[in-house]
Parts: sequence; C-alpha cells; structure tokens
Amino acid sequence: MKFGDLISNESAFGKVMTRLGIVIAANVLFCLFSLPVFTIGAAYTALYHVMLKTLRGDEVINPFVQFWRGFKDNFKQATLCWIVLLAVAAFGAFDVYWCHQLGGFLTVFQYAIYGVGLLLAIVALYLFPTMAAFRDTIPHLLRNAIYFALHKPLHLIVIFFFHAVPIALTLSDPQYLPVYGFIWVTCGYGLIVLLGATLLLRQFVQYLPAVDSSGELIEDADGEDKGQAPERSEAEILREMEELGM
Repeated sequence: MKFGDLISNESAFGKVMTRLGIVIAANVLFCLFSLPVFTIGAAYTALYHVMLKTLRGDEVINPFVQFWRGFKDNFKQATLCWIVLLAVAAFGAFDVYWCHQLGGFLTVFQYAIYGVGLLLAIVALYLFPTMAAFRDTIPHLLRNAIYFALHKPLHLIVIFFFHAVPIALTLSDPQYLPVYGFIWVTCGYGLIVLLGATLLLRQFVQYLPAVDSSGELIEDADGEDKGQAPERSEAEILREMEELGM
C-alpha cells in the first residue's frame, strides 16, 4: 500500500484522524463558548449537535459551522434550562451546608438532597443532547429526555460513568492537574460527548428524519422534509412511557 493511500481521507487511518480533528475542533469551541459560564448549556448542546451530525453523515463536516449552528439555534432553550439547573444546584448546596452546620437529625436530609442532585444530573445529561437532536418545547424535551434515560438503563449507566469518573479523577489528583487540563481542553469533553452521542443515536434515530451523506435533512423542491416518518407515533411513545411508570 502506498503512503498516500494510507493517509488519504478514504483510508481507515484518514477517517479516524479526520474524526479526531472534528472532535478536537469542537472541543476547543466548547471550552471557549463555556467561558461565560451561563452559556455552558448552549455550548454543551452545540457539542452534541456536532457529534450527532458527524455520526449521521458520511461526508466530512465543518465543525466550526455546525457548532455555531447548534449553539445559535438552541441558545435560548439551553441557556434557560442551564440557569434553572444551576439555581437548583446552588439551592441544594446551600441546604446541605446548613444541614451540616445545624447537625443532629437534619443531617439525614442531606441524603435526600444528594438523591435529587443525582436525578438533576441525569436529566441534564439527557436533556441537552435531546435538545440538540429534536426541535420542541422545553416540557416536551424534558419528557423525552426522561423517557430516553429510563428506556435504556445500561446506556444511562455508561454515559453517567464516563461523565462522572474522569471529573472525579481530575479533582482527586492535583499533582497532574495541568496534564488533565490539557486533555480536557483539547479533546476530553468531545470524546465523552462522542461516546454519548454514539449510544443515544441508537435511540434517537428511529424518531429522526432521513439525512443525506453530509448529515443534512433531505428536502424536496418546496423545502419540505422528505425524511422517513418516525417508526412510532407520539401516542405510542406516551403509552410506552406509562408502562415505565411515568
């Protein structure tokens, strides 16, 4: 095999390096757009938008264009949801602090607060990627996020593990914090989201319209989407959610 064939975009090595380049570019954009803090929700949604677009199409996408599109289109909803989650988390942290300060029987309540915090983390892990994949109202997106989380518990465990454990390892080893910081800034978040998008796309794809080789929606001359209709209707989804006890 010639060296040129080995490094071409059509070779296995070329495809891996191209996808890695997309991950790195989107990851750096995520870090930059997250600096104001209140935009983290929109940036996280945009990162998922890039990864879902990459996985659904065969052609090479422009991560800068797609990230900005995902950020701009979901800014209002994602920012509102993120601010609400931050406010609830801050209120929970305040309650835990006072439970420790007052002591006694009140310390028991901190475990209930931890449980609520865990549920909020799960909702956040599924709400933003659901927002990146579907256009809907926040209540419907929240309902669908909970549905996807409960429908595949194993996927939920894997996604939660790869979000929580790397962060815990980073915080528990200050000696190598610069190394961890470099990894996070270059590709850490992107790789985790790519894994999450790979798992979630298996659940999302049956409800998404068809796309072309570049991951864009297929439209007819009138601009109407020609993608396949979801395999299950909303009524069927709601019926399945009721069976799950929701």
